Amino acid sequence: MSDDILGELAATLEARKQADPTSSYVARLYAKGLDAILKKVGEEATETLLAAKSGDREHLVRETADLWFHTLVMLAHQNLGPEAVLSELQRRFGVSGLVEKASRPHD
Repeated sequence: MSDDILGELAATLEARKQADPTSSYVARLYAKGLDAILKKVGEEATETLLAAKSGDREHLVRETADLWFHTLVMLAHQNLGPEAVLSELQRRFGVSGLVEKASRPHD
């Protein structure tokens, strides 16, 4: 397994922005736009929750992989990569969840 699979995947997703939508699933998602990508993320989130509820660990892993993948597509569409999320997780590491949540600006 690659030590930097997220980086490799992010680079591939970025390259797919230039791909022909008839030859690439990800290019097709990009061509359909943000709403289609968000719909797919929502579908995958629901499938992940159902897999968790079922108790089938292998199914849960597969559905979580689908959710993460489509979330990475969403981030790439917004010109963000996994490093942005990883940096935010690093910033939060070691900080109480209650303290961190209280420090967020209210949207």
